[in-house]
Amino acid sequence: MEDKKFISKQGNRYFFILLLLFVYVLNAEAQKELDVRDITIKSDTLKTTPSSIVKNFKIDASFSGNIYKKNFMLIPSKVNIYDLPYSIKGHYPNYKRLGLNTTVLAGAGVLTLGVLHSLPEDATSWNKKEIMDVPPFKRWWRNVKKGPVVDKDNAIFNYVLHPYGGAAYYMGARSVGFSALYSFFYSAAISTFLWEYGFEAFMEIPSIQDLVLTPVAGLIIGEGFYVLKRHIVSNGYELFGSSIVGNVVAYLIDPINEVIGIFAGNPNRGKNKKIRDFVVCTPWLSPSENSMALGFTVNLSF
Repeated sequence: MEDKKFISKQGNRYFFILLLLFVYVLNAEAQKELDVRDITIKSDTLKTTPSSIVKNFKIDASFSGNIYKKNFMLIPSKVNIYDLPYSIKGHYPNYKRLGLNTTVLAGAGVLTLGVLHSLPEDATSWNKKEIMDVPPFKRWWRNVKKGPVVDKDNAIFNYVLHPYGGAAYYMGARSVGFSALYSFFYSAAISTFLWEYGFEAFMEIPSIQDLVLTPVAGLIIGEGFYVLKRHIVSNGYELFGSSIVGNVVAYLIDPINEVIGIFAGNPNRGKNKKIRDFVVCTPWLSPSENSMALGFTVNLSF
């Protein structure tokens, strides 16, 4: 009898131990499920929580940067900076379009040099007779070696046209996706190497004022031009309720991209827009007792 009681007690003890183990396992599995649910809830909360509250959430910069680069490399020329929110640091460079802009600028530089050469000497401070007596490349090398110097050019050239030129160079890069910093570098490179030490060096010694003022004023004025053009583009090329004013101002503040856009395409005016969108021809017929008049009306929209 005692052996049976002992066995019974031992069996109850083992049964109790097994029951505890079973409860422990169930509790552990339940805790795992709760942890998974908690992670899911926290993840969903993280998506909807303002950034100011989520202080300890960090993104691997190298990982996210790598994703950005891989995706951007697929469609760099498809990004239109005017479709994106305003940003000074936003950088979506379209190098193909910038190359076209630079080529056109080089051609415009030759044309500008010819126009300046035709102006009176008191406007440019160029002694044409003395200049023409020296062969072109010998003259260029002489001027480059002597410069830069403080020039005595007309104030309109130094403090109006050069800053405007710097702003136009700046917009040449800014409107095709470059950030403010890279657009400044582009403006400085064009004004320094293409103009001061390029075309203009054939006629005069490079100018300190032009080397400094053109890119710096170009940055300040050019970014103002960019903000203004964003406003014009967002309103369908209208300014003060007028499409004529909007288009005129757009060509003045961004002449490079607007002129080239006529031939190479301008995404701000609609990717598939053709001449029929600007020209509407409406035929009409006007019968009378003894005759019939036939004609058409042409409407031009800008």
